[in-house]
Amino acid sequence: MPSFDISSEADMVALKNAVDVAARQIGNRYDFKGTSASIELNEKDKQITLFGDSDFQLDQIKDILFPALEKKEPDSAKRLDHQDVQKISGNKVKQMMKIRDGIDTELAKRIVKLIKDSGLKVQASIQGDTVRVNGAKRDLLQDTIAFVRKSVTDFPLQFGNFRD
Repeated sequence: MPSFDISSEADMVALKNAVDVAARQIGNRYDFKGTSASIELNEKDKQITLFGDSDFQLDQIKDILFPALEKKEPDSAKRLDHQDVQKISGNKVKQMMKIRDGIDTELAKRIVKLIKDSGLKVQASIQGDTVRVNGAKRDLLQDTIAFVRKSVTDFPLQFGNFRD
């Protein structure tokens, strides 16, 4: 019986490359000279940390970072979970953004419910941080992929491990 998996894996190499590009642009910008504006990626904890002198400067850093992320990996900015802005020494601020990896249970349940309510003759089951879809024919699975792609636009998904 043909099957495929719906998953969501962050491409850490592309994210690291995008953060490096953004850090280089921040270093070269004239309006950031002499400020604490910077950006760093913690690959182990899967976090991006933005440092700046004000909330406005953090927004400017995001305006540099998000296009760089989108250029390297489409929809990767949707993967970031923004934390609250924190005040640090003096008038400086920082914001951490967690990189969500894998499909959380809420989204997995929503995908399974969407597939069941669609009327397609396939079975979907949650297996860890992936959703496995089984069907009788390959065409049904391809229709399911198209349906899920159209329905779930708020988080980047990958469709792989296609087996006949």
